Amino acid sequence: MVQSLNTKVDLTIQATSYLGMANYGKVMVGDQAFEFYNEKNLKDYIQIPWEEVDYVMASVMFKGKWLPRFAIVTKKNGNFTFSTRDNKKTLRAINQYIPSDRLVKSLSFFQVIGRGFKGIFSKLKSAL
Repeated sequence: MVQSLNTKVDLTIQATSYLGMANYGKVMVGDQAFEFYNEKNLKDYIQIPWEEVDYVMASVMFKGKWLPRFAIVTKKNGNFTFSTRDNKKTLRAINQYIPSDRLVKSLSFFQVIGRGFKGIFSKLKSAL
């Protein structure tokens, strides 16, 4: 069994981790770290200390009425994508340990497409 990094837990909630295939388990938001534990395989866990978190990126749909998932971007180890039963409640718990300016909205579908076209046209323009 793995040892938790947290000494005090603020929120425990059912969650899904999208690291590779979807894993179902529980997310714990505590005073020292963000932790995900798989329900069936206790050796399958993710522990992210708050010092390691660069920013948290949330997918926002329908003008903030629905948050389908969020991603924690770390300084060294990349992105970890999660979805919980109540993502707003989870992000509010995370906001106690991560400043609000490091909680950001992810790009929309049309913003991603627009940036792709701008990149293609800028490469064509510089080649000419």
